[in-house]
Amino acid sequence: MIDAVATDSSSTSSNDKPRRTRRTRMTGAERRQQLLEIGRTLFAAKGFEGTSVEEIAAKAGVSKPVVYEHFGGKEGLYAVVVDREMRRLLDMVTGSLTAGHPRELCEQAAFALLDYIEEYTDGFRILVRDSPIPQSTGSFASLISDIATQVEDILGREFKSRGFDPKLAPLYAQALVGMVALTGQWWLDVRRPKKAEVAAHLVNLAWHGLDGLEQKPRLIGHRKS
Repeated sequence: MIDAVATDSSSTSSNDKPRRTRRTRMTGAERRQQLLEIGRTLFAAKGFEGTSVEEIAAKAGVSKPVVYEHFGGKEGLYAVVVDREMRRLLDMVTGSLTAGHPRELCEQAAFALLDYIEEYTDGFRILVRDSPIPQSTGSFASLISDIATQVEDILGREFKSRGFDPKLAPLYAQALVGMVALTGQWWLDVRRPKKAEVAAHLVNLAWHGLDGLEQKPRLIGHRKS
């Protein structure tokens, strides 16, 4: 579908007769992108339930059927927004893992998540909400699991070189990535301390925690099972 959009370009000729307002046309791809951007902003501010198709259409200057034609409804638009944000964050994190030293890799992963929160705040607000759509393409938990899989390979090599059981790498990968993600949710609102300082403290805890890791951790409390 090609949608028409009016442009405010009316003027008068030399004999003072008003000229007809000219109209430009938005392509289907341009309209789809516009609706995605509007939906992303509204979902971040109001959540899925608080956003209506009527509001999305009104912000875009179109009728409700246009939204349905492009996405089949609010659920379809939401699913596409979530999928795009998940891919963006995953690409940013996995693309950052380029250094050879494990500690620097931890720094890069922490920075990548904090960079995403800082640059794509609306997207992160959408991701950390529980998805209201069962058929949605994913969730924040599944995204964290995907990122942990990337970290798992790095930890597995480090564990093996230090004589630890590499089979435990998935457990530690989930713990480390979850720590960074939850800290990121907290930092999303407070924005203190500065990003670099947050990354430094995260890596400090992660790295020195791993550095002092026991090969066979023991429980010191009364509960043993």
